[in-house]
Amino acid sequence: MADHLEASVTLPSDPASVSAARAYVVGTLAEWGLPADTEVSDSIRLIISELATNAVQHTFGQSPTFTVDIALDRDEHLHIGVTDSHPRFPRRLPAAVQQDNGRGLVIIRWLTAECGGRLRIRPTREGGKTISIELPWSVPARPVTAAGQQEP
Repeated sequence: MADHLEASVTLPSDPASVSAARAYVVGTLAEWGLPADTEVSDSIRLIISELATNAVQHTFGQSPTFTVDIALDRDEHLHIGVTDSHPRFPRRLPAAVQQDNGRGLVIIRWLTAECGGRLRIRPTREGGKTISIELPWSVPARPVTAAGQQEP
């Protein structure tokens, strides 16, 4: 098994890209050994949906694309990050605020903590930001052969 696996995709900041980001992450993790029908996979699917939705909805046209990066280190830690070029960091809303949207980061934080992980938000050198999560990896990753088939 490799000590480090990584994958990345850059998508247009368009609502259709949310499902593309979700499919990319779930497909990549399935290649790395995480079955798509597990609770962790469901949590990751929701996390990436919220991160991608935020990258599309809250950049106000100032980020024409967003990038999803996935990395698996030593079969121990899974890192998923979504980077956009909008400089504003997400704001935490007060618990008393009643509105139909704006709760994505709360959901992401809750799901990440429930999976035993942590969330980080950091600026990029280009003036944007990356919102990333780190989760423990409890599924042994299986190497992928040159033909794209998983080894048993």
